[in-house]
Amino acid sequence: MKLLGKKTDIDFMGKRKFALAFSLLLIIVSLLSVATRGLNLGVDFTGGFLIEVGYEQDVELDSVRSALAKNGFDDALVQHFGSAKDVLIRIAPRADINKAHVSDKVLEILRQASDQTVEMRRVEFVGPQVGEELRDQGGLAMLIALGCILVYVGFRFQFKSALGAILALVHDVIITVGAFSILQLDFDLSVLAAILAVIGYSLNDTVVVLDRIRETFRNVRKKSPVEILNLSINQTLSRTLMTSLTTLLVLIALFFLGGGVIHGFAFALIIGVFIGTYSSIYVASSTLMLMNIKKQDFLVEAKTEVVDDRP
Repeated sequence: MKLLGKKTDIDFMGKRKFALAFSLLLIIVSLLSVATRGLNLGVDFTGGFLIEVGYEQDVELDSVRSALAKNGFDDALVQHFGSAKDVLIRIAPRADINKAHVSDKVLEILRQASDQTVEMRRVEFVGPQVGEELRDQGGLAMLIALGCILVYVGFRFQFKSALGAILALVHDVIITVGAFSILQLDFDLSVLAAILAVIGYSLNDTVVVLDRIRETFRNVRKKSPVEILNLSINQTLSRTLMTSLTTLLVLIALFFLGGGVIHGFAFALIIGVFIGTYSSIYVASSTLMLMNIKKQDFLVEAKTEVVDDRP
């Protein structure tokens, strides 16, 4: 890396092959994880009971699972939530138990099985039909958002740039969703909202870079496409990094201080900001190189003026 005064001069395009290989690896791993392991859908999508309880001291999950299984809740999913003292229990909808009494029964079981004081922190219930509707509507919302973005990008840029922006968006969504599949984190409505926010953030970053690339191709002469792409990315680098860092500071604070309820939302945005920044620099611009971008692609055709020969 060379520094020209206060301006950076990094050869991003010289490392584009490694970046594309890295992106391809992440996409393959993400798709394989989603196909084989699936997403750990939250109660918002699956329906059922979500019960959060708190203990005085750290508690082993095996003892909680064992106590619930002995009392008829052998299908309960149990995990720590925020700390080893907090436990999150998910139970599928059941017709044999009144939903108003499920939380009371679970709390009674846990208190009898432990010497510690157990407190009820949160109880949520979503019917299976409502959960299915939320899942379908959430997926539809994402498809509509992507469709609107495709229309905008199609009008905003010429074909090669538009394709680069679209591939960068798809790249970011797949990897963010893949991270939740690999780590088996809860995927609920808040995470879906975060992914929609990631789409907007990534698009904004990519548009800034592609705008500068278009201007540089039109204004700079006697430079190769690789040099022009490097120049454009370096010119927008400080803006890109400052935006990403300030956003990450807020998201990290939300992740560690915002409580367990917002963990999934904050984590999705943290992954999305990292991947979105990376894709704005490498994926969109590298796509232009793969399509053999030229100066002529950005030139505006001059309108021919018809001269009237009549006196």
